[in-house]
Amino acid sequence: MPGYGILPAEEGSGLLDWAATARRFATSRNYWVATVWPDGRPHLWPVWGIWREEALWFSASLRSRKIRNVLHNPEVVVTADDSEDPIVVEGRAEIVTEMPAIEAFLAATNKKYEVNYGIDFFDPAVNATVRVTPAQAFSLVQADFVGSPTRWRFDTG
Repeated sequence: MPGYGILPAEEGSGLLDWAATARRFATSRNYWVATVWPDGRPHLWPVWGIWREEALWFSASLRSRKIRNVLHNPEVVVTADDSEDPIVVEGRAEIVTEMPAIEAFLAATNKKYEVNYGIDFFDPAVNATVRVTPAQAFSLVQADFVGSPTRWRFDTG
């Protein structure tokens, strides 16, 4: 990994496939969400999340620091909980208010975490449902630390 990821792909054991990496990202139990305070200080907090529609979805109280930060600056970084085979996603967070999207998020959350939350748990008057659309992502596999580091850039429209 000379120069930290500058090794030509043909010299390493191979760049990672985004589809396989996204499937691995989806299986993370917890995600770390990094936001920025209005004064520029970083804020980091774990959340439960769902990978769907090529975005990470999570929810939090409208009064939480992370949501207040997102409302001020929607640029965030999200990581999966596996530090041995890390996946880091940089993207833009948006608050989702459309009930069909929130209901789909609720169903996926109940299934993944084996809980039985009702729709009132995600009431947009109290809690924010957040969709993070990736701008770029990074990953590597510890067993191939030198050959696997990969970066993806996504068309954010």
